[in-house]
Amino acid sequence: MSDKTPSKKIVSEKPAKVSGEKLQKVLARAGVGSRREMELWISNGRVTVDTKPAVLGDRVSETQQIRVDGHLVQITTKADQVCRVIAYHKPEGEICSRTDPEGRPTVFNRLPTIKGSRWIAIGRLDINTSGLLLFTTDGELANRLMHPRFEVEREYAVRVFGEVNDAMIQRLRLGVELEDGKANFKKIKALPGEGLNRWFHVVLTEGRNREVRRMWESQGTVVNRLIRVRYGDLLLPKHLPAGGYAEYPLEDVNYLRKLVSMPEELQTLVKPEDRNERRRRMASMKRAVRKHQIASKTEGKRGEKPAAEKSPATKPGSKPDTKPGSKPGSKPGSKPGQRPTKPTNGKAPAGRKPVRKPTGKKPSREGRG
Repeated sequence: MSDKTPSKKIVSEKPAKVSGEKLQKVLARAGVGSRREMELWISNGRVTVDTKPAVLGDRVSETQQIRVDGHLVQITTKADQVCRVIAYHKPEGEICSRTDPEGRPTVFNRLPTIKGSRWIAIGRLDINTSGLLLFTTDGELANRLMHPRFEVEREYAVRVFGEVNDAMIQRLRLGVELEDGKANFKKIKALPGEGLNRWFHVVLTEGRNREVRRMWESQGTVVNRLIRVRYGDLLLPKHLPAGGYAEYPLEDVNYLRKLVSMPEELQTLVKPEDRNERRRRMASMKRAVRKHQIASKTEGKRGEKPAAEKSPATKPGSKPDTKPGSKPGSKPGSKPGQRPTKPTNGKAPAGRKPVRKPTGKKPSREGRG
């Protein structure tokens, strides 16, 4: 007889599949932020699941407790959430962060508060850029619209100082090397005008930091005005004052969702309004914007230190803020013979007609009942 005992066959066991959705996706849907933001927060240890630090790859169910910075997050299912999108006319001087250590005004200061959710910015605009900025309550929608693989168009009106020739425009179309890789404009259109200050309309399909400015700077020119006028087919509404917002109807929300391969939204909180209701609402919004501007200027003056010395007295008969040798009747600081190129009322020069625009209805503060 053999002394050998029969060996047992070792069967490798596959790890059980964890049920639930990815943590960053659940947080994004709850309106905490975009998926990319949530991934960063998880990596930085700001998120816990059932009192334990979360890690990337965690899946969660509706019964688990999720906290961000110690605050409990209300988990929502797809059926509970109403996808909402608003257009905001960002003025220059505001930043796109929720808070700022330096106390600068942020775009979130003017947005309407909503119950059980938060507004998530679809992309960003730097402090010196104005124009169309979209916000949504759906973090997954925000993430997809920002992702380069969906190639969603962003159009800007840009005023460039410096000599621009055909060879330069061709290089910008084909692509120029930046610090973070090659970049190119999908379209460039020169607007009528001459001189060293000229307006162009440019189109990108991604949103890197200061990309438009850096591309023009690579050609030896300087961008001295930048306005986003379009995102996808949604244009900056002409009726919307700087600092104002308006909510898109269901049709436009579903246009955005279809653009990035997401299922249709079935409900909306936007109510139809007649012409008189719209006029009253727009008048109210303009008053609110003006009140906010006055309050901001007042706060700024309080923080200023009093001047130690008075400015030198001007010569008798001279106008203030005029340069020596300037022609009578010329605007302060303007060059003789220079054409005014600045758009009136902060609006971009005439370009393509709006394809889609919000109804202008003020967003409701209520969530789904």
